Amino acid sequence: MLLGTWNLENLYRPGGPSGPKDKAAYEAKLAALAAVVTALDPDVLGVQEVGEPEALADLLETVGGTWHAALSAHPDGRGIRVGVISRTPLEVLADTRAYPARLRPVQADDSGATSDGSGRGFLAVQTVTPAGPLRVAVAHLKSKLLSYPGDRFFPRDEGERARYGAYALYRRAAEATALRALADDLLAGDGRERDVAVLGDLNDEVQAATTQILLGPTGSELDTRGFETPDQGDAARLWDVAPLIPAERRYSRINSGRRELIDHVLTSHRLVHRLTSAGTGTDAGPGSREELRLPSVGLDPAARRNEPGSDHAPVWVRID
Repeated sequence: MLLGTWNLENLYRPGGPSGPKDKAAYEAKLAALAAVVTALDPDVLGVQEVGEPEALADLLETVGGTWHAALSAHPDGRGIRVGVISRTPLEVLADTRAYPARLRPVQADDSGATSDGSGRGFLAVQTVTPAGPLRVAVAHLKSKLLSYPGDRFFPRDEGERARYGAYALYRRAAEATALRALADDLLAGDGRERDVAVLGDLNDEVQAATTQILLGPTGSELDTRGFETPDQGDAARLWDVAPLIPAERRYSRINSGRRELIDHVLTSHRLVHRLTSAGTGTDAGPGSREELRLPSVGLDPAARRNEPGSDHAPVWVRID
């Protein structure tokens, strides 16, 4: 089974404020995305930045074959949301943007406004694969890309930049905490016996504090001596598959010329011990040193409005 996650980069139908300018640009985007999905051939794929549900339907029609899809009913202010596509039927277990009960709202801007939930909903589904039941949560955490009052992407001064950087970090940390709470529900204290995965664009790298929140109890990380030693944390822990990705392909986006792995697959104990390989992009085959072909993105999210494909690479794992 191949399980993965992919940010589709503003998958909107044409004509709106965020979609491609015309039908030709839209069809070029669908064709580029469909070519990657076809080459990847996933059994289950978490997706982010889906605009209209109809746009995802258009993509799956372009890919062809039988697909099942579920989308969050909680898009952000731009109208993008997370979802799952699967070769097997999906049951929605949760669709929520709520912070855990004890976590207070966090400051969101200079006005003192607060955020009392995630900007985009978290979607949890269950599907029955040939290997048995699989529970998946999909998320798209708050971006590190900063925006300022008046729809600005550049600050008036360094003080404003620092404050809005802090606000974004507060929100991403709160969202990571909420996602971890959802993962706890899916694990139900039994990660040794349940196949659970958390997928998504976490908008930060492996060692970031917000990403680390999701792992649960410390210890037994992949690529450490403790990995093969059972301990009491195994039932609640999640493992980031990043160490299994070949070093030369361990990135999913290029930001201002810098390679970043900000899209992640995290798995439960039962799953992590059945992983056979992991990668980014499409499967280039054993020993391949082929680099990903990704554009370098900058500060203006509208700059690629009419570009085909996505500025992210899929991240995936193969499971016995």
